[in-house]
Amino acid sequence: MITRERKRWSIAGNAVLGLLAFLAVMPFILLVISSFTDEAVAVANGYSYFPEKWSMDAYRYIVNEKATIFRAYGVTIFVTVVGTVTSLVITSMLAYMLSKEGLPGRKFINFMLVFTMLFSGGLVPSYMVYASVFHIKDTIFALIVPNMLMGAFHVILVRNYFTNSIPRELLEAARIDGAREIPILFKIVIPLSKPIMATVGMMSAMTYWNDWQNGLYYLNDTRLYSIQNILNAINTSVQFLASNSVSGMKFSDIPSTTVRMAIAVVGILPLIIAYPFFQKYFVKGLTIGGVKG
Repeated sequence: MITRERKRWSIAGNAVLGLLAFLAVMPFILLVISSFTDEAVAVANGYSYFPEKWSMDAYRYIVNEKATIFRAYGVTIFVTVVGTVTSLVITSMLAYMLSKEGLPGRKFINFMLVFTMLFSGGLVPSYMVYASVFHIKDTIFALIVPNMLMGAFHVILVRNYFTNSIPRELLEAARIDGAREIPILFKIVIPLSKPIMATVGMMSAMTYWNDWQNGLYYLNDTRLYSIQNILNAINTSVQFLASNSVSGMKFSDIPSTTVRMAIAVVGILPLIIAYPFFQKYFVKGLTIGGVKG
């Protein structure tokens, strides 16, 4: 039976969480409203929840520059899909290996995995390795490889999930039937690990989708820019809009202030649409994956 005091605490807790959720959504609402604000009003009065004049000029500019924007969108989608799938495969294989208690050198590998979370070689050594050893500079791999090789936290989550949630008896039965480790991983373990796969996959996808630093470090060719790189270039220098304009608009005619907001909305919209479909897996995946195995 729910007591009166417990009911009060429940109402108070829901009210606080509702307020926090509302405060978290407010900046995004301002972002959307600002993208529909008239350029002159935004420059004169700044961004407001109640602009004096509305305008679609920023989105008209995006439509006029669809060649540049859509190419960046295509790059972002390609990098996100390929990077996420590849990261999940590598993460799953390493996590499955580390979930084996009898693995020789298991403790050392786990230590090195945690060590990479605490210490980093820094930007300069990383740049030298990726540019001189992997030769990814000015290639599409510059947007894929660096994030693909930096998922120690994801490996630990998946390893713990495999250890705590996959019945060992099922794996032993598969081995008795003659199955080898790779088929066991991809035909038994991964299909039974949808919550953690969805959780880690969504986090990896968000990392790839929102990444702009790798493009800044390793790309000089603007044709390989993702949507986030274009937005970063616009924020750094509005002149980027004029120099990459396909429609031949004059620099003074470009809604430089509001187009930043419009491209940000266009860039984040797919994540907002996709997130509800993965949300149900988040709590279960993080809870079980976060338990020490």
